[in-house]
Amino acid sequence: MRESDANRDGNSIAIKRSGLTGFSALLTGTCLGRGLLTALSCTLIGWIFFLPMQSASNWRQPLFQSLAQWWSWGLVAPLILAFDRRLPFSGKQLARRAVAHLAGSLLFTALYLYVFTAVRAALGVVPWSALQLSRVFAKGMMGWFLWSCLIYWMLVGALQAYRYYERYLGSELRLERMERSFSEARLNALRMQLDPHFLFNALNTISSQVERDPKLTRRMIEHLGDLLRISLESKDRQEVGLAEEMDFLDHYLEIQKIRFGSQLKVDIQVAPEVRYASVPSLFIQPLVENAIRHGISNRASGGTVSVIAASFGNQLLIRVLDDGIGLPPGWTLETSAGLGLSITSQRIAGLHPDGNSSFAVRRRLEGGTEVEILLPLRMIGGDTDDSAIA
Repeated sequence: MRESDANRDGNSIAIKRSGLTGFSALLTGTCLGRGLLTALSCTLIGWIFFLPMQSASNWRQPLFQSLAQWWSWGLVAPLILAFDRRLPFSGKQLARRAVAHLAGSLLFTALYLYVFTAVRAALGVVPWSALQLSRVFAKGMMGWFLWSCLIYWMLVGALQAYRYYERYLGSELRLERMERSFSEARLNALRMQLDPHFLFNALNTISSQVERDPKLTRRMIEHLGDLLRISLESKDRQEVGLAEEMDFLDHYLEIQKIRFGSQLKVDIQVAPEVRYASVPSLFIQPLVENAIRHGISNRASGGTVSVIAASFGNQLLIRVLDDGIGLPPGWTLETSAGLGLSITSQRIAGLHPDGNSSFAVRRRLEGGTEVEILLPLRMIGGDTDDSAIA
């Protein structure tokens, strides 16, 4: 996968996780921040619950009653969170956590009722004598006790849901990183297959000329050395500038021109605006090699190989053409492609998994074969040597 894609943890998962992290930071920040957030939240909830109970004649007591109820939960809730954090059970031991919270619900609901009564007394809703245990836990308060137990379990359920959501986002992010690592490993494996394949074919070409013309063979070996140097320089990069890729192709074509002489004609047309476009490293050479081996070398009169690169809207269009013998009957890219074509096609698909690229091989009406590639048009930088493209 491209480095630009690897830096895109501004995808939906990273955005969700960053938002969740920000919320967690707010919750786990300073005591003052947590206190203000809790107070505002409880006041808002208390006000909402008060609205159906308000009346023009008597609004003060229902308002204070509702605020007391939720302010009390604001005081007790941190204790419930601390209790949940200290439970010696993992998130997967849900049954044991539930049993522990069953006991906790009785304890903290009783504590809540006492705090609730104290807050109501402070607001003047009930007298301070209501704090007597016999009055706090009287039969008439049984309804409040059950309602408060229900709220306790709602708080615990919300806490567990928040933690499961956080765990889900974490697992999604880990899965995405594993998929990215797998994709990078696969692309590197494909790239490594190209190097020995290219080297083997180049050495075969050179060996066929050793006895015929040692001087020309020496020149071919020099170009091969340049090819290996460029290949080693780009081995850790899945993408390079088009100018660098064409520089590699020039050295390869020099070897083939020495071998075929005037039988091989090459036409390279690269539009100036795409000289620094980002392309997969070492991907044009296998296409040109395929055109020469299967299209031109089998013709006694030789032929022409053309490489054309230009912008096509917001995409880069690259075409490799030859006027050779063409594709055999029944040929398809899926079933008949050799190593060079299949690896190049897989690399392009792997580098652009979102489907904004294409790779097609077709017969030309005038004879020969055409390979057409569409890639997203992205500039890799303007520091490439301008002399790299003839």
